[in-house]
Amino acid sequence: MSARPGSGVLGRLPDQRLIPCNESVTFLPQPSCRAEFWGRSPGPGARGRVWFGQGRRYSCRRSSTGASRTARQVRQRCVAFCEDAGVSVGSRTRENPLAALAALAGLLVAASVGLIFFYVPTDADQGFSQRIFYIHVPVALTAYAFFAWGAWKALRHLWKREPGADLESYVAIHQGVIFGVLTLLTGSLWAKISWGHWWLWSESQLVLFLVLFLFYGAYFMLRYSVEPGPARANMCAVYALFGVVLIPISFLAIRLANQLIHPVVFTLQGPQMSGSMFFTFCVSLAAMLMLAATLFHVELAGKRLDSRLRELRELLA
Repeated sequence: MSARPGSGVLGRLPDQRLIPCNESVTFLPQPSCRAEFWGRSPGPGARGRVWFGQGRRYSCRRSSTGASRTARQVRQRCVAFCEDAGVSVGSRTRENPLAALAALAGLLVAASVGLIFFYVPTDADQGFSQRIFYIHVPVALTAYAFFAWGAWKALRHLWKREPGADLESYVAIHQGVIFGVLTLLTGSLWAKISWGHWWLWSESQLVLFLVLFLFYGAYFMLRYSVEPGPARANMCAVYALFGVVLIPISFLAIRLANQLIHPVVFTLQGPQMSGSMFFTFCVSLAAMLMLAATLFHVELAGKRLDSRLRELRELLA
């Protein structure tokens, strides 16, 4: 179903229907996509464009005879809209960056597990329980990385007014909190096995990471206590930037503590472990980073779809 430019008629496009450049149409995809679209074109011109959502555009080519071609084919899997949200839903992995990222993360996680349990030698002092080090430390570093990434995106929002930076900051901090929970759980388990205590309040390293975790956990309380809009985005961005100060303090506390209950992996002299241990650690770190990146993009795509669905509902109300 089509309409004259600017009319915004609601309709449903059949499979393989093409959107001419000089049409303006609001349409619903096939049920498998479970989302609505708002598509409009600036009308006839030398080079038309079709716009989706928050100003994302796809070029609309014109043939040598001037006849209107198409901006995108709308198939049952809603490729155009899902690609705009950051997810390609093509059937082949090479056409789907997110699927490729997920596959890489899965391979790295599997390789990491294999190396931890079947390759790396058993520690002479702590025995088998030391293997949790290859999970605990990479998970903690991943939490630090995504807290920092969330703060960076918050800065981009305040400084450059970058579109979507507020949402990316939120999702990054969410991933940081998830991996922060895993850090606390694996750390407590390792402490209980090695030292007989689940937690030691006298250790500044533990307390500082807990403070960092609780600070960013409170970020969500702030975000959902304010109505959506520019004010909430600015407030959350400022809050996220204040929290970034705790990241280097928590990280450096491990090196400055009097009692080194945490292992120091890197020093000025190089890695403080054997070659096989260091290789396993690097693979585990890459696996955790890839896993977090995959979860980040999946959640971000879902949030974008939800945001654009709300925009359409408000537009049609």
